[in-house]
Amino acid sequence: MYASFYGLSAKPFQLKPDPDFFFGSKGHRRAMAYLEYGLEQGEGFIVITGDVGAGKTTLVRSLFRQLESEKIVAAQIVNTHLDSDDALRMVLSAFGLPFDDAPKATLLTRFEQFLRACDEQGKRVLLIVDEAQNLSAKTVEELRMLSNFQTSEKSLLQTFLLGQPEFRKTLMSSEMLQLRQRVIATYHLGPIDATETRDYIEHRLQTVGWRGNPSLDEDAYSAIYEFTGGIPRKINTLCDRLFLMGYLEEIQHFGGSEVNVVINDIRQEFALPESEVDTQNKLVLGRGEDAQANLENMDERMAKMERSVISVLDLLKQVLSLASVKNHLEEKH
Repeated sequence: MYASFYGLSAKPFQLKPDPDFFFGSKGHRRAMAYLEYGLEQGEGFIVITGDVGAGKTTLVRSLFRQLESEKIVAAQIVNTHLDSDDALRMVLSAFGLPFDDAPKATLLTRFEQFLRACDEQGKRVLLIVDEAQNLSAKTVEELRMLSNFQTSEKSLLQTFLLGQPEFRKTLMSSEMLQLRQRVIATYHLGPIDATETRDYIEHRLQTVGWRGNPSLDEDAYSAIYEFTGGIPRKINTLCDRLFLMGYLEEIQHFGGSEVNVVINDIRQEFALPESEVDTQNKLVLGRGEDAQANLENMDERMAKMERSVISVLDLLKQVLSLASVKNHLEEKH
């Protein structure tokens, strides 16, 4: 919609990872350097972590473009809610190998044969696991075991693990000692700074033929950075909405006020309705009041229970006494 209005060849702020829009911030260049270093080493694990939307997947897809397909066979796994056995089948599937209901030993043999065949052809095998924070410690250990396939000279499989910051907790656990010994490099991909946020926006616009229309002033860039915190995916979401508003209202220049209008719209869309907020507050307050009332009335309730029990016991005694008298009279007659 807004792309044609502003004379752009495509949407500059789409959410899907696209290596055409890769922006080499300081952090992204350093992360890429670690990945390239790992490729040169040809063994072990490279770990890249970053917050949601930091650009890890775009980074990897950009790396894929640099790989020489005649020398490297690469595959990527993105569905990581797996147990250890499913992880092995997913690896085979990623490399286009059969993953039927054969025993695990058969699947491992099949994968080893594939690795050795690639080595004989002069090719290296690279496995990239995205969303690694979803992996259980047991599944991570299964991936580590796959790195045991090697010749007398080199490893036959290299693995990149990409995940959110919490993956580092898994990595640093006592169960992961052997994996940590095989990690040759690790890097955390943080948000971009205010200057890079402006460069990032202009880079994406220029990629689709931007010639200054629409224009954004300093206040607009500052408001975008303040709201998004320099997270690329958040920047894309906000700018996409900003340009859509510009198309609908025929805006050629964006300032801080226009950006704040969109920010307020986004906040309202994700905010709870006031009725729900009031209900939740009442529930919270009610629980507190109920708890206090329960404490204050505990003695009284216990006293009532005791009186009830005593009454039942008295009634039971009377029934037993009457039954005893009745039996005594029947015996006399």
